[in-house]
Amino acid sequence: MITQKTALPAVDRLEPDELPVWPQYDDTERHALIRALEQGQWWRVGGREVEEFESEFAAFNGAPYAVAVTNGTAAIELALRVHGIGPGDEVIVPAFTFVSTSLAVQNLGAVPVPADVDGGHGCLTVEACRAAITPRTRAIMPVHMAGHVADLAGLAALADEHGCVLIQDAAHSQGASRDGVLVGAAPSVACYSFQNGKLMTAGEGGAVTLPDEETYERAYLLHTCGRPRADVTYQHVTGGTNARMNEFSAAVLRAQLARLPRQTAIRKERAALLDGLLAEVPGLRTQQRDPRVDVHTQYMYLLRLEADRYTTEDRNRLVDELKARGVPACVNFPPVYRTKSFRAGPAPQTSTEELAERCAESELFGDLGLWLHHRTLLAEPTVVERLAGTVVSALTAVERSR
Repeated sequence: MITQKTALPAVDRLEPDELPVWPQYDDTERHALIRALEQGQWWRVGGREVEEFESEFAAFNGAPYAVAVTNGTAAIELALRVHGIGPGDEVIVPAFTFVSTSLAVQNLGAVPVPADVDGGHGCLTVEACRAAITPRTRAIMPVHMAGHVADLAGLAALADEHGCVLIQDAAHSQGASRDGVLVGAAPSVACYSFQNGKLMTAGEGGAVTLPDEETYERAYLLHTCGRPRADVTYQHVTGGTNARMNEFSAAVLRAQLARLPRQTAIRKERAALLDGLLAEVPGLRTQQRDPRVDVHTQYMYLLRLEADRYTTEDRNRLVDELKARGVPACVNFPPVYRTKSFRAGPAPQTSTEELAERCAESELFGDLGLWLHHRTLLAEPTVVERLAGTVVSALTAVERSR
């Protein structure tokens, strides 16, 4: 049975009012929506909210430019288009990630090549990328998993060595930094999501931060049907798509961005507290943290069961137990190559079995991993202590049910 040195409160379940709700909003969002409504222009051409949000979001992430788009998948597609990536090209992606990372590559006719992640923090490794590179590789796309910033310097050096580009999937990491460098300040394009569960949200939405004026101007054209900013005669000067964000979403996101720094600080404190409380629970691993990551935005609180003690069925039962006990929990993403969609688009010739052999850590994350919603880390410290006790109670119930 489960024993640990640090005594945790025996908590059978959390009450519904103990955890903060998500999304969070107040009169700031209400006034912002009215402001957008009353300006008389509800799309970005003629309105002010999208451009103001782009400026504020770029500055927050240390970037000189940003383009706001309809969602995170569109953001990744736009970043790929900026670099001219398309049919026949290969893009290295983490095997352990949400499917949009690989799906966006496939939507442009390119081939996503899954590579393994670090078993401690879940981010793409330089070694796995090096093994996956071929003459057709055009880009490497790390995901800052749960807000933990990947080794951008190492991956960028590898990309330069092989003549390809680095594109960051920063859907989990608005405002994250490593070695004192914000993700948007790195000399590569970064893609963000504002979907309903993200750290800041307008229900849907996305953005791309860009390192220079040239990539910004190209991104702007590509996200608005190839149409220049001041055009009134339908001068579509390049291909592209319509991925423009509307004024209402931008107004809400400006309000969400304003409260994000305080929320990030709270999540950092609560995550450290929860790490300590769960550190000695046998068979349970929390996400490891590279000390070079200055700001871990803690999009999810990642947990993983040990393979020598638990099975995938145990993991599934644990998630069910946690949900029944008032804890918002979910199983981890499966490796992208184990989804049906992966084989529905352009894909490598490598079999699923071969990919699984190459991506052993991603397999473990998919089979034995779970995550807690980031709103749990906005709770008061006493509630976080009760949360830890609830996790242990749920895990004990799983063991007793065997």
